[in-house]
Amino acid sequence: MSQHISARSRRAFLQTSAAAFGFQLVPAHVVRAQSGSRAPSEKIRIAVIGCGGRGAVDLQGVSGEEIVALCDVDDRRAAKSFEAHPKAKRFKDFRKMFDAMSNGIDAVVVATPDHTHAAACLPALQLGKHVYCEKPLAHTVQEVRRMRKAALESKVITQVGNQGHSSHSIRLFVEMVQAGAIGNITEIHAGCDAFRDVYCRIGKAASPLTEVPKELDWDLWMGPLKEHAYEPAAVPFAWRGFSAYGNGCIADWVCHIVDPSFWALDLGAPTAISAEVTGYDPVKDAAYCPKGSKITFEFAGKGSRGPVKLVWHDGETPIPTPPELEEDKRKVVGIGAVIIGDKGKIMHGSHGAGSVRIIPESKMKAFTMPKETLPRVEKGDHHQDWLDAIRANRPAGSPFEYGGALSEIGLLGMIAIRHPGQRLEWDNDAVAFKNAPSATALLDKEYRAGWKS
Repeated sequence: MSQHISARSRRAFLQTSAAAFGFQLVPAHVVRAQSGSRAPSEKIRIAVIGCGGRGAVDLQGVSGEEIVALCDVDDRRAAKSFEAHPKAKRFKDFRKMFDAMSNGIDAVVVATPDHTHAAACLPALQLGKHVYCEKPLAHTVQEVRRMRKAALESKVITQVGNQGHSSHSIRLFVEMVQAGAIGNITEIHAGCDAFRDVYCRIGKAASPLTEVPKELDWDLWMGPLKEHAYEPAAVPFAWRGFSAYGNGCIADWVCHIVDPSFWALDLGAPTAISAEVTGYDPVKDAAYCPKGSKITFEFAGKGSRGPVKLVWHDGETPIPTPPELEEDKRKVVGIGAVIIGDKGKIMHGSHGAGSVRIIPESKMKAFTMPKETLPRVEKGDHHQDWLDAIRANRPAGSPFEYGGALSEIGLLGMIAIRHPGQRLEWDNDAVAFKNAPSATALLDKEYRAGWKS
């Protein structure tokens, strides 16, 4: 199956999705009541794994359904979610949750740290549960591949949590690009300058030795990883800057920032990747992420478009300022992208091409906006799109096949960071680097006993 559905073929894709995915009729209890009001038996029975922090937001997004189970390794972090849903059964170990009540769950939301996404999602997929998983889809490329495969085989409805994919602005961007607003696109500069202290731990003092909080089950928080000492600096948020748990800024933000171009240009997989880093030794600092990164992805031509170069910038390496912004006396986006075509440039922010504009503003005002060709998601609600897709038995906007391929770009970029200055040639079909066995070795990780991927 194609890694993405281009805008031109999206309507046809939706019309033929039942045949393509082999969907079956959904059970009566997940069909929307015709009257608009739903009895409890007609609501989707949802379990949320990782219901504190970002998971609490996801929980709120699906709270109109029947929340039957809440799972979190940190009682203090999840306390408000537990309080808001007193009827939901509580678990710390999602493996025990699936064993105890798999027959009572229709769908699962996964919002754990990246290193446990696959461990939580794969059992749900294998049990035939619909799954919503936060971005990036997994911690390694091979985990993503296993999840994409399982999602297609199980014929369930999946959604990756890149919320901007349901926005009106991303559809406007796609329509502008495909209407030729800036001509043929050859280059994209994307990036994020946020949370630098989170994404780079280099040079920070070691965490003081402290006991594991009584509310936290550290063994379960480690999940499939090899047992190791409690790392208080990683919990509950800064784990994103530790390569054992996350993949730094690029994996955290690619699904938000690169999504518009990935969709509009049907980018697919890169053919080569190279990285330049600041303040980083790939051997000594392998457990962490650089202070700054510039990662170049090469994408082959496809259809009527030519090759595209995507350059990612983060931390101390900002997106270059286009001269077109001088006319407007504006700064380049810190979180977002500048898209370069042979007839102009577009700049946008994060989460679905927010504030998308042709630059300079004089060119935007002179541009005639194209007609809407893409169906809009009501209120841009990403969670509701997933729920509606379950009821309609159609693909959600960012299924694992699409959101997983997008996630892989960030994960491959992090591998390039570990090989600075080297042009890595990527074979997407073989799932391997043609010229770097050491890079190929980083495509997967070993699971400890008692866990499986």
